Amino acid sequence: MPQYAVVVYQPAPADPMEISAEYAEALERYPAQVEELGGRGVAGYALQPSTTATAVRGDIITDGPFVEAKEVVAGFFVLEAPDLDVALKIAKLNPVYLDGGGVEVRPLFVPPAE
Repeated sequence: MPQYAVVVYQPAPADPMEISAEYAEALERYPAQVEELGGRGVAGYALQPSTTATAVRGDIITDGPFVEAKEVVAGFFVLEAPDLDVALKIAKLNPVYLDGGGVEVRPLFVPPAE
């Protein structure tokens, strides 16, 4: 089954410990919703707040994220779904929308067969 990366964006600084009760409840329901649509979560990770980031650009190392933004990457997960349409339906159910965020869905690269 094809795999997709789902990158989760939330308003900065995107602290995983500061989510609403409504978001927490929706997050609990999310795995069952993924299965109902024919998908399967492979792995998922929440990131520490963007204020803990260290950016490296060549020889330059700076504290904090490289770019100031209203939204930052808060986490990501890998999803298996029959096709992109199903992956997008699953992504639309992500509770991040409740806190003003969004997601980006990208197919994982599959190297060509030799």
